[in-house]
Amino acid sequence: MSERAALAGDDRGSAVAEFAVALPAVLLVLATVLGGVQLGTLQLRLQDAAADAARSLGRGDSAQAVATRMARQTPSAGWSVTRPAGLVCVHLTASVAPPAGLLGLSVAATSCALDESSAIP
Repeated sequence: MSERAALAGDDRGSAVAEFAVALPAVLLVLATVLGGVQLGTLQLRLQDAAADAARSLGRGDSAQAVATRMARQTPSAGWSVTRPAGLVCVHLTASVAPPAGLLGLSVAATSCALDESSAIP
């Protein structure tokens, strides 16, 4: 057997080379999955905080007390309140932190509750 034929049949190191080729794709998939989980978690946190704030404001709690609670629940979120026809609606928006935040994504949530404070004589 010639030396050239012996070298052609040598597979040493091929697994490392294949792994090096596949590693960027695996990391991209992992980053995508982690970013999706991060977005979903933030969306749930914002939705819960918006519902809590809308219920509190609807019961007649002070805006300052609600703002303090919102700052604890979602520190990076901005929020606004509207009061359409017997309802109190809270809208929250937050930017997403990296890795998903590298795409410039933001998440929003809105929740409404009956405005019981205006119904009380």
